[in-house]
Amino acid sequence: MKNILTLVGKEMRLYFISPVAYVVAMVFLLVVDFLFYSQIVFFSNISMQMMQFQQNLPQINIHMVVFRPAFMNMGIILLLLVPLLTMRLVAEEKKAHTMELLLTSPLSISQIVLGKFMAAFLFYLLLLAVTLHVPLILSTITTVPVKPLLTAYLGLALMGGVFVAFGLFASTVTENQIVAAVVSFGILIGLWLVGAGSQDTSSTPMGEVLNFLSLVSHLDNMVKGLIDTRDLGYFISMMLLGLFLSHRVVESTRWK
Repeated sequence: MKNILTLVGKEMRLYFISPVAYVVAMVFLLVVDFLFYSQIVFFSNISMQMMQFQQNLPQINIHMVVFRPAFMNMGIILLLLVPLLTMRLVAEEKKAHTMELLLTSPLSISQIVLGKFMAAFLFYLLLLAVTLHVPLILSTITTVPVKPLLTAYLGLALMGGVFVAFGLFASTVTENQIVAAVVSFGILIGLWLVGAGSQDTSSTPMGEVLNFLSLVSHLDNMVKGLIDTRDLGYFISMMLLGLFLSHRVVESTRWK
């Protein structure tokens, strides 16, 4: 465990001295604030219109009107930004010819993969943490349902684990960071859109398989505030698949 934490510390330092991480964080925060602002304005307009007709304070679920759309749109933004965070994890090591030193160090391949994954995932969680100011501010002026909010953040965190795991895998297959980012984006957009073709065939076995493989359907369930073992199993399984593929590629590199 000590070796993994040492590698995580090294990778985190590289994030904080890299301008890419700061640019990604700044763009993410600006876009997320705009998304929340748009939904809050929409929520306010609906409330005013309902008050004019009902002559009293309407009962509107702020989680469904504000947080659910904002979080789903946030997922799309993260799909675009996470490959920029993961593209350098292994590709940079290969280009700088330091991968050989890493493979001959006391670290095992599993420790290398887990260390790099945990560093990128930790930075991803920091990005999510900076968005907490929005529900905190809203809680001072209205009632924010805590349980659905926490479930939604759990869903975004698990989704991020899947994104980081496959981003790490994409970084292991090439030494070019741009190629790694493009491959990662291709995989993630595939997971995001795979369920789109199941709408007309949802009652067929193939439609059910495509719907289960769709990341959007599982994320949407958790963003609604629902916790289902099928959704948790999906995210954990996909995360482990990405880590397994990364481990296999790095392992094959040792024997080249």
